[in-house]
Amino acid sequence: MAASELVRDFKNHKIVPDVIPVPPESLLQVTYPGEQKVNLGNILMPKQVKDCPVVQWPVEPKTFYTLCMTDPDAPSRTTPKFREWHHWLVVNIPGTDIERGDVLSEYIGAAPPKKTGLHRYVFLVYQQNGRLSCGETRLSNRSSQGRGKFSIQKFSEKYQLGIPVAGNFFQAQFDDYVPKLYRQLGQFQNAF
Repeated sequence: MAASELVRDFKNHKIVPDVIPVPPESLLQVTYPGEQKVNLGNILMPKQVKDCPVVQWPVEPKTFYTLCMTDPDAPSRTTPKFREWHHWLVVNIPGTDIERGDVLSEYIGAAPPKKTGLHRYVFLVYQQNGRLSCGETRLSNRSSQGRGKFSIQKFSEKYQLGIPVAGNFFQAQFDDYVPKLYRQLGQFQNAF
């Protein structure tokens, strides 16, 4: 895939400027169980993305990275009053070994409310200048508290991460898995 396609798709889907001011440098490889691949706006259903994906990106030796998955369309693209709702945030990842990073927000799959159309789910990776010491509250995948009104751009500025080195995104809309996820989070469907 050419870098021009990445730039085009991030702009066409308005991830630039809704989430970040400029597109990432390269494509992030994101694969969910069952070989469901994220591919610049393809549509995946919440039940297909309920489990943590495998994520790969070009790395430099002895370097730490930050990984984020965020939804700028909460509760809907037309009324994004909770923009952004972050689904996953891990810092201090050595290379691509996410398991050894510091999890600030445990992974939660896509959960667009009923009748809100397609939501964009954006993955971004930033190269860190060194190990980060973050004061943010650690968020469990058993609660939705603290996930709304997040900004990966402000987080990036706070920790001087610069522009993302890699990114990708998919779109999803409500399916029958979403109410199960809401129960896990202690929410009801109309909580949004």
